[in-house]
Amino acid sequence: MRILISGASGLLGSAIQPAIAAAGHSTSALVRRSPADDEVQWDPAQPLDPRKLNGFDAAIHLAGKNVAGRWTEQFKREVRNSRVIGTQTLAASSAESFRQTGTPRILIAASAIGYYGDRDDELLTEQSPPGSGFLPDVCQEWERATAPAADAGIRVVNLRIGVVLTKQGGALKAMLPAFRLGLGGPVGKGRQYWSWITLEDLVNIFLFALTNDPLRGPVNAVGVNPARNAEFTRTLAKVLHRPAIFPLPGFVVRTLFGEMGESLLLASARVQPAKLQAAGYSFRHQDLADALRSALR
Repeated sequence: MRILISGASGLLGSAIQPAIAAAGHSTSALVRRSPADDEVQWDPAQPLDPRKLNGFDAAIHLAGKNVAGRWTEQFKREVRNSRVIGTQTLAASSAESFRQTGTPRILIAASAIGYYGDRDDELLTEQSPPGSGFLPDVCQEWERATAPAADAGIRVVNLRIGVVLTKQGGALKAMLPAFRLGLGGPVGKGRQYWSWITLEDLVNIFLFALTNDPLRGPVNAVGVNPARNAEFTRTLAKVLHRPAIFPLPGFVVRTLFGEMGESLLLASARVQPAKLQAAGYSFRHQDLADALRSALR
């Protein structure tokens, strides 16, 4: 297969590209700068010539602004636009290319479990309704932006990605300095569920989605055993052979990080990968301690 990837230079894209190559496929990156011979240039805010997509069997869409930061109104507009507008651009171009040439046949677009919002202990599957707030609203628009591709007959998969365990970025990288010093502990009351996935499993899920034709629509890209924050932090400390006795109170999280802290650190989402399990995906990492050891190796 020939596969076009947006966000190829990011953390996830950098891991997906070699895995796709190892599986015998070829990749090209969508880039804003002047393209190399094996790249395709685009501006996410401008129409993309559908002829540039001719001949690609699939597109993987990862591009989007990181949500970590002070959530000012301007910052939130940038987060929303980077996800929704770029997705609309790629979906519309893919749809026109598909009508002309029958390619690309597949669009795999990143989304997030932020779709569900703060849901306490509720068990969440792909059939669960969205939550309320900034992240659920963005995720709904993000996924709806792929509609032109789906309407044209392209198989669209919206991967709702959970907390990715990797020392190279994300929540785990941010937590490591304090935990390695023995200064870590639960966040808030520690009862909120964190639905995690190892980077290795996430990359394999993208490959699985490429080749599993019945898989389409929203798909929860999370592990099978979400953990409460207290369990997560206790397990991380144990893997690092450190104590976890310094909690980060909720009021401190809200003071330091505002709305972002409320949505990313204190919110609870107990998400299950129902569609992946039904489709027969086999998780490499189901135990949290094993997953953390693998991520930190």
